[in-house]
Amino acid sequence: MNDRVDERELEAPDLARLPLFQTDAPVASVGRRRSTFSLVRGSASVERIRAAAAPANIRSATPNSAVTEPVPDVAEVRAGAAVEGELDWELVRALRVAASGQLMRALEGSSATSVADQHRLGRRIIADLVVEEVAQQARAGVRTLSRAGEQRVAQAVFDALFRLGRLQPLVDDERVENIIIQGCDVVWLEYADGRVVAGPAVADSDQELIDFLVFVASRSEANARQFSEAEPRLHLRLDGGARLAATAWVTPRPSVVIRRHRLQQVTLDDLVGLGSLSATAASFLRAAVRSRRSIVVAGAQGAGKTTMVRALCAEIGPDEAIGTFETEYELHLHEMRERHPIVHAWEARPGGEMTASGRRAGEFSIDDALYDSYRFNLSRQIVGEVRGREVLAMLEAMQSGTGSLSTTHARSCEDTVNKLVTCAMKAGAHVTYDYAVRALAQSLDVIVHVDARTSERGKQRWTSQICVLGPGEKAKGYALVPVFGCESGSRTIRAVPGLPEEYDDLARFGFDLDGYRAESQAGVL
Repeated sequence: MNDRVDERELEAPDLARLPLFQTDAPVASVGRRRSTFSLVRGSASVERIRAAAAPANIRSATPNSAVTEPVPDVAEVRAGAAVEGELDWELVRALRVAASGQLMRALEGSSATSVADQHRLGRRIIADLVVEEVAQQARAGVRTLSRAGEQRVAQAVFDALFRLGRLQPLVDDERVENIIIQGCDVVWLEYADGRVVAGPAVADSDQELIDFLVFVASRSEANARQFSEAEPRLHLRLDGGARLAATAWVTPRPSVVIRRHRLQQVTLDDLVGLGSLSATAASFLRAAVRSRRSIVVAGAQGAGKTTMVRALCAEIGPDEAIGTFETEYELHLHEMRERHPIVHAWEARPGGEMTASGRRAGEFSIDDALYDSYRFNLSRQIVGEVRGREVLAMLEAMQSGTGSLSTTHARSCEDTVNKLVTCAMKAGAHVTYDYAVRALAQSLDVIVHVDARTSERGKQRWTSQICVLGPGEKAKGYALVPVFGCESGSRTIRAVPGLPEEYDDLARFGFDLDGYRAESQAGVL
């Protein structure tokens, strides 16, 4: 194969004889699919590929880039499983290494730098390698793959090179909400209905899993991440809104959790329709956003905090310029152009070695991003998840009066205040308890608590409490007033009497104030 890119080849519609790589093939929707076929292990061509391959650490334009190319039909893959054995992952690994080396050499000095061009060239290289492997096996007198088998091999290599390898079919399954990995062969799939079932192995060894995570973390030119014994934790955004968290070397086996956010284009009305919010409560939150009140959404892991924030953001007008500040992209407002045309999305970068200044080389923090954002003529500054010192950026954004939104982990609205105060104090000795409480009471307006439970009816999520926050008595430093809540054992939120008078003005922004008063007077929780 010629390692240099022929620009005419990039324009050719027929990249190879394999059906997977024919660009006019229809795009199939993919559920859970696992490639199932077999090649003879230890073949001469595998050893030849290993010997000739360049290092596999290819860097693509963006990590886990979206792949719009055709993929095998689920029914075809499952039908193939009945006649062909288990996938030879050793061969897939070898082909991925070979394809990586050829692709890097081909891209040197080439104008084919876009992700689409890299994918197109990669498909051609992979197709040629698979065809060559089949020919080698035929000459050796061993059974060759069927046409469908070749296609599945090529897809597995493509996923390993550009996507998430053996994890990709699990991420593609729309029914899966969480992928929990406790070692290469201990995999659990949590479905949207609350079921947790065992999944397939994602690597042949723990070391292979770690090596692949290192490869995925380092291949981004835009925001590469370190994953090593010196940096044993990894947080990555994945294409489509999923989030990957991994750790190794400090745990018995490598641990990975991939969280898939199933609802992205969601509104408060959608949440009302799903039964997780009442119409009156939705009108209150809608008006709070439109009147530029600052809101924190709290709850346990997996309770639907990010979904709620996306629904709240849907109430921001299309003419408003939005800035988002996140450690890893989760809100993805910048990808919802029809709803949010003007979004400047900042993502923090952890950096490398510690410098004499006390900062890591190349580090770019949320604080840095927020500081820069004041020159971007923003109407809204939205700081995403708060787990630690991000709370200071959240407070600064709220003090700007733009009507900020954030999430955090807490068991109730009251615990949310305590959690945020603790996070602020961990930022340094200069942040005292009194300062943290005063800053929160003066800047944060509304706290929304969401909850989730799994029962025989499946997994249910609901809004359990909405409170307003403000300055209070000196002893406590703040006043937290519930305005919506659920009775004990109930998952239906309704109005609670006590809304401060200063919130009556929300009626101008769409709050059903009369409905709230009637509902709150019907009974006290």
